[in-house]
Order: sequence, then C-alpha cells, then structure tokens
Amino acid sequence: MTLVFVVFLYPWGMPLFFLLSGAGSRFALRRRTGRQYAGERFTRLLLPFLIGSILLSPIHLYFEWSHKTRTGLFEGSLLEFAASREVGFNPQVFGWAGYHLWFLGFLFAYSLIALPLFLWFKQDAGRRFIAWLGKLSEWRGSLFLFLIPLILVQFVLRPVYPAEHHWADFVYTLVFFVSGYILYADQRFMQAIRRDWPLMLTAGILSTLFFFATAAAGVALEWMSTPGTPQFYLGWGVFGVNSWCWTMFVLYVGIRFLDFSNKWLQYGQEMIMPFFLFHQPVIIVIAYYVVQWDTSAKLGAGAGILVKLLVVVLSSFVVALGLYELFIRRLNAVRVLFGMKSRRRETP
Repeated sequence: MTLVFVVFLYPWGMPLFFLLSGAGSRFALRRRTGRQYAGERFTRLLLPFLIGSILLSPIHLYFEWSHKTRTGLFEGSLLEFAASREVGFNPQVFGWAGYHLWFLGFLFAYSLIALPLFLWFKQDAGRRFIAWLGKLSEWRGSLFLFLIPLILVQFVLRPVYPAEHHWADFVYTLVFFVSGYILYADQRFMQAIRRDWPLMLTAGILSTLFFFATAAAGVALEWMSTPGTPQFYLGWGVFGVNSWCWTMFVLYVGIRFLDFSNKWLQYGQEMIMPFFLFHQPVIIVIAYYVVQWDTSAKLGAGAGILVKLLVVVLSSFVVALGLYELFIRRLNAVRVLFGMKSRRRETP
C-alpha cells in the first residue's frame, strides 16, 4: 500500500511545492524590489540551508554509515564513507551537502535564476506577454499548453541526465517554479483552473493508471530508463502529463476549499521552515532504532510493522515540534538562523 501511495505522489508532490513557491515569489515581488527580494531569499532559504547542512547533515551521514555498515553494504570508517560520497558540479551538490535540504538549495537557485525573468514580467513587455497567455487561457483545455516546456525538458535532458536531482530534475521543477509565478499573474488562469479541473482530474487519473499498469506488467522502469526508444518518450511524456494535471487539480482543491485562515494555520505557517529542517533527521534517528525492534513474535509481521510505523510517525512529530517550541520559536537570533522572521517586540 505504501508503494502505491509513493508511485501516485512522486510525479507531482515536489512539483506542487515548487509551483506554490513560484506563486509566493509573485506576491513577494509586488511589494519588494529585486534587491530586497534577493536579500530575503538569502536569509529565508540559503541561510537555513547552510545552518542545516552544518548542524543536521552530520546526523544523516552518521546514521547512513551506521546502517550500511550494520547491513554489510559498506565496510570502512565514517571518514572513509564520507570521502566516498563524491558529486560533481551539478545540482546534486545540494543533496550531497544538505540531504533533504536539497529543496531549499533548489529554491534559492531558482529565485536568483528566475529573478531577471520575474522583473521583466513586471515591465510593459512582460505584462503584455502575460496578458497574451491569459487570453489563451480563456480557451477550454488551454492549461495543457504548459505541458510543452515540461515534456521538452524530459525529452532533451532526461536521456543525458537520468539521475535524481540532476540537471533534468533541476530544469523540470524550475519550469513549475516559473509557471507558479505566471498562473498568479493574471486572474484568468485561476478561472481556467476552476473551469478545467475535470479535464485535469481525468488526465491525472488516466496517466496514473498507465503507470500502475506498466508497473504491474514489470516494464515501467525498463521503459523509462532506456533512452532512444519509443517507450522511453511515451513514459516520460505521460509522466509530464501526470505531474502537471495532478498539480492543477490539487491547486483547484486548495482554491475551492482551503481559502481560509485560523490561529492553527498561522501557527503552522510560521513553523514550516524549522519543522522541515528538523523532521527528517529526527525520523532517521528514531527509525534507526525502532526498525530493529523484534515485534514479530508477539504481534506478527504485519501488526509489528504497523506498530513501528505509528511509533516513528507520532514520536518524530512530537520531538520535532518540541525542538521548535523549546529552542527555535522564542529566540530571535535562532529564528533568523532557521529561516523565520524576528518576533516584533511589544511596545509598552
């Protein structure tokens, strides 16, 4: 069941976050200059990436090494294991340095790369281009036009850079980032999303069924890892359709049903960055010991896995939340290091 969920979520989960981040850039640049925007991206993205890489990545490294030595996947010291983690000059360096913080590294790079384009969108020529795209969006099904750059990236870069978080992935999610800005730059795109959500949902379901069918037939990985074959381009083309259509449908759900706020959402919004920084190291540390529990004799294999999963999920949530409350939330200096805004002092 877990594998089914992962296969369903993988094509569009992270692209959705990058698209929303691009939309956030649109709102940020409405009241900031390019210089102010770049400075804010430094403090809100690059600084926590660097702090997390220095303080938290060694935890990842140690437990990864411990797991691989314990299971016989690696023999040698921790320093030898660290030296074996080589990476070239490519976007994978963000994962090499920060593990799960690659997302922040990508976002910071996107913010600088796309900034000249975003500033152009604010000029007369850029506004005319957005208006032209907005005019096209009045046609039913026009949101599928955004698939053109996505599929081109897969066809051109994926055969050359097939590895995860390499150049193909980097440029692919950059397209989502820029698309997020564009979608929120003209109200007609929002109207198109509200109008075309049945088309997006239908195409999303059909493309998901395609992947489930090819996976069940045992050919999905072969097709998508064999460049130059028709099956390769079919697979990655459907992947693009799946990514975009599910992203659009989930965006519609958010527009339709989640357009509200309350004190719990405001609290959660404030803690997003430090919780993101802490959650995976905490999960790894707890899971490393929990998975070694021998519960099969008492509970059976299936029940034992369920108990371990619940322990890891609940305890890691509590620990990450506790770290935020005890060490991050109330100290301005620490808040800034972890990508949060300083708390305003109350005037007497």
